[in-house]
Amino acid sequence: MRRDAYGLVTSTNSDEAQRAFETAVFGLAAHRPTAGAAIQSALKADPNHVAGHVLKGFANLILARSELDVPAAAALGDARAALAIKGGGSGDERILVKALEFAARGAFHQAADLLDHGFEDSPTPFLPFKISQALRFMLGDAAGMLDASTRAVDRLTFESPAAGFVLGCHAFSLEEHGRYGEALTIGQRAVALQPDDSWGLHAVSHVFEMRGDTLEGIDWLERGRKSWSRCNNFSFHMAWHLALLHLERGDHGRVLQIYDDEVRPQQTDDFRDMANAISLLWRMQQSGVHVGDRWSDVADIAYRRRSDTTLIFAALHNLAAMIAVGEQEGAAELVAQIEAKALGTDDQARVAAEIGIPMARILAGLDRSADRRMLERMVTNLPRIGGSNAQRDFFVLALAKAVGTGGDRAGVTRIGQIRQRLKAQDRLFRSIEHSVSIRLSA
Repeated sequence: MRRDAYGLVTSTNSDEAQRAFETAVFGLAAHRPTAGAAIQSALKADPNHVAGHVLKGFANLILARSELDVPAAAALGDARAALAIKGGGSGDERILVKALEFAARGAFHQAADLLDHGFEDSPTPFLPFKISQALRFMLGDAAGMLDASTRAVDRLTFESPAAGFVLGCHAFSLEEHGRYGEALTIGQRAVALQPDDSWGLHAVSHVFEMRGDTLEGIDWLERGRKSWSRCNNFSFHMAWHLALLHLERGDHGRVLQIYDDEVRPQQTDDFRDMANAISLLWRMQQSGVHVGDRWSDVADIAYRRRSDTTLIFAALHNLAAMIAVGEQEGAAELVAQIEAKALGTDDQARVAAEIGIPMARILAGLDRSADRRMLERMVTNLPRIGGSNAQRDFFVLALAKAVGTGGDRAGVTRIGQIRQRLKAQDRLFRSIEHSVSIRLSA
């Protein structure tokens, strides 16, 4: 048994596999495009590298695409076989495999709980902590993220190569709770300690965005460009934040340029890339920006994925894209798929039942209005969709737009009051309020 640089005890006997796996963990932490190749190198050097198979499995699941359930299950099978060959492996490896078992059957909460609490009798390795935060991020579990990151920081050894990355995760957890001053301080410290910590850089950009500090946010992202531009498709998401800040300043030409060059430079079907593109296009349209034919590629991909409800967050973005181009048949099919998903028993089935169905029906125009109790419940349940407060703000805005279209000024006002608990008033929400006033006075 040996402990790697990031604190994980593994059963590998290969120095080459150990080095490659540490490179993969760094790549995961820094959102580098080399992480996948590093995992493969580790498995080539040691075909029975348990943690390598586990990380491969989680990498497939976190992409939230139904067709990747098969390779994720195969990675789980390989991890189990590797454990047997290694005589049961290390305790750390057994916890990782068990967590992957939970996640593979849709129980992300159980997987994250095991990753958070399974290592309490020893120094917490970085990899389980990072995977847990990724799972809780997809679940919208801000409380779980903050609990885990607080424990990790309390036990942190600042000589560890993971120290900056842990602080970056903690900064993001604080930001999601509206604790912006703390998040700013810790996020800046994380980036100073680990310049490759794009997640910490990202957390700080959230603070500026949610506070409405647009100039500070633009300056922060531009100064950090050297780091985040080296990322994998996470760089598209960082550019999305930059575009939102320019949109708030009314610089529509710059927003279109960022969209074309940095948010949507490739027509990928990764749900995170799609969410960036769809939510930004929607905001631009609501802001009076002519987006040309930019909806076409995302709407085509959304149509092809109209039966995929692996992640309700992704499905609702796909629904919005189809609605934007008038693809009513595809939208109706996806709404029906979300309703069918709600009959299941896994984590995402509960998300579908609690918020996916009502939000889908309002987005699709099937339920034009909602009573006050339903509005309160929808906004309260919205975090269950997953993602960040900044990402979910798209759904808050879309809900306000739908309610306003129905002439419910009080409903729009109430949504705005709830929204202001986390995000400063901005020009897009004010324009929605203004459009309701014009409609009612006409």
